[in-house]
Amino acid sequence: MRTGTRTGDHWQMVWDGVGGNRVRWAELPDMVRKSIEVAVGSTVVDAVSQPGGFSPGLAARLRLADGRRVFAKAVSGTRLAEAVAFHRREAGVAGRLPAGVTAPRLLWSGGGDDWAALVFEDVAGHTPALPWRPADWRRVHDALVTLAADLTPSPVDLPPIGHDPGLFSGWRSLAAEPALAAVLEPWARDVDRLAELEAGWPEAAAGDTLVHFDLRADNILLAGERVLFVDWPHAAVGAPWVDLLCMLPSVAMQGGPAPADVWRASPLTVRADPAAVDRVLAALTGFFVHSSLLPAPPGLVTLRRFQRLQGEQALAWLRSRLR
Repeated sequence: MRTGTRTGDHWQMVWDGVGGNRVRWAELPDMVRKSIEVAVGSTVVDAVSQPGGFSPGLAARLRLADGRRVFAKAVSGTRLAEAVAFHRREAGVAGRLPAGVTAPRLLWSGGGDDWAALVFEDVAGHTPALPWRPADWRRVHDALVTLAADLTPSPVDLPPIGHDPGLFSGWRSLAAEPALAAVLEPWARDVDRLAELEAGWPEAAAGDTLVHFDLRADNILLAGERVLFVDWPHAAVGAPWVDLLCMLPSVAMQGGPAPADVWRASPLTVRADPAAVDRVLAALTGFFVHSSLLPAPPGLVTLRRFQRLQGEQALAWLRSRLR
């Protein structure tokens, strides 16, 4: 079920997962543009910015003077310092993905003290139409099942999904911030109970599958018969059902099926321990709910509302499981 209607450009950007603050090719520093052109061995004659996602950096399909096309990402630390770290981490992950994984192939990565850039093969595809079409969702779900199988055991040596103790601690943060917790709906104000449930999520999410850990419609490309998963900076090793669980709130809020309905029918969940699922879902919900109450990061004015909409769906799913 959709959580609202499109009443203007701002709402559409939020609902579609568009930050609306991309840097365009011509706005990059000359040094960055030159580095990319040297890396690809040709000058750029046309650049089409891709709006999806919330990064303030470049994301553009580039047409080169020699006729080739590539996709480039670049960001400066002056816009958002942590985005540089994300780009560098993505380069480390994408460069080690096996050739058979349904993700664009990394061609080059580089950077300086305060910027990072990546160049991928260009994919002539598009993100899923929103609201989700049933046929597109079935395609993506089937591809996600295949992806989990292909990435088990993980072909890349990465930390376990819960290695960062500060990640997914939203309910514990709310327990320490009563003023924020007071604005929550009555059921969610039992933050101590939810914080206790959340605390065990790293062990609950453990496994030996390489998981993307940031799947949404804007990180998926439909290209002919292929489904490709893009943007891997948050990849880690965990349970094979984690990506599906983390994606379902965004699917629901963007017009797709209800999370519980997908969960009951998916082959990814057959061996999932219900208690472990509750812990990871509680942690994901806490992340969305707490984050949505914080001030927006610089330049990311639509992010908090996007998190709030996902949090509403996640909270409804969690509440139905804990009754």
